Amino acid sequence: MPIIIDGERLDMSIAAVVFDMDGVLIDSEPVWEKVRKDYVTVNGGRWQPDSQQRMMGMSTVEWSSYLADDLGVAQPADKVAADVIDLMADEYAQHLPLLPGAVDAVRRCADSWKLGLASSSPASLIALVLEKAGLMQSFAVVLSTEEVGRGKPAPDVYLTVAQRLGVDPNNCTAVEDSTNGLRSAHAAGMRVIAVPRPEFPASAEALAQAEVVIDGLDQLTADVITG
Repeated sequence: MPIIIDGERLDMSIAAVVFDMDGVLIDSEPVWEKVRKDYVTVNGGRWQPDSQQRMMGMSTVEWSSYLADDLGVAQPADKVAADVIDLMADEYAQHLPLLPGAVDAVRRCADSWKLGLASSSPASLIALVLEKAGLMQSFAVVLSTEEVGRGKPAPDVYLTVAQRLGVDPNNCTAVEDSTNGLRSAHAAGMRVIAVPRPEFPASAEALAQAEVVIDGLDQLTADVITG
């Protein structure tokens, strides 16, 4: 049975909202691109024009192997991962690039639904971001793709978050920005809301898998979440 909160009708078939982090809550993709591009250049590799978009959604194991094997970084993948994560942590310590409306959107949703986070960032960076943003307590489940079998666009991380929330994926709404993220949430069977970033636009095919496309998190209302 639907209920009314703040004048908006909530369809109780949606039991949880699952957020991506990079590109949804924080404007981190330009930071990832700068850090990884500089690292590749310094360590003898060759950055490609589509490298950042190819890595969006990859797990830590996947993108570190891509830097080492495909882009020619002269370091083993495990060292690549550790080095880049340390550099990212330094960047976030200096400035956390929260997107407009991110904190309010999370807290607003937490008042009405269980919340999950399904991120391709390593667990250490997720914890740093959520603590610095004051959002850790808002999420019932927080999961990195490094903790599941495959990164996005595989559905593993979304399916595992739903399982840990105790909610059927079909009763979840996912909030995503990237091509691989949208594909991942859709493959998990979730209702997908796209918040694409203009600097790294999602493909038309991936956007077509979203139920709704919004311009920013201030538009993430109860009606949008439930449809």
